[in-house]
Amino acid sequence: MADHIESSTLALLALRCPRCHEGKLFSTSALNISKFARMPAQCPVCGQSFEPEPGFYFGSMYITFAFNVATMFAVGVPLYYFFGNPDTWVYVVTVTAVTLLLTPLILRYSRAIMLYLFGGTGYDSSWHTRRRASSEAI
Repeated sequence: MADHIESSTLALLALRCPRCHEGKLFSTSALNISKFARMPAQCPVCGQSFEPEPGFYFGSMYITFAFNVATMFAVGVPLYYFFGNPDTWVYVVTVTAVTLLLTPLILRYSRAIMLYLFGGTGYDSSWHTRRRASSEAI
């Protein structure tokens, strides 16, 4: 119970299951470049499915696009003001490098937001009570 988070916003930021707020949404570290997108089929704690329907996460590409546009502005605007409107290639190289470095995080948070908003489930605080009661009965 040490990993239990009450707030859905904090659970989303911690990349936890939308129902129990305990199970991890991703199997490996974001630093594992070859496997950073791997998700278990269901929550290892409560059994909630992480893919409500086939192709569910195709919709997260719109969220990824929004993150990438925000990255472009967050990098491009300071470049313009601090470096006096450098050549176009400086913008392209800098924004591309930052976007590539942030890709694992952007993908993970895009999927998490998609699951939290459109996954058809929400936080179930009574789940913890039922879990404790069933473990005490055993």
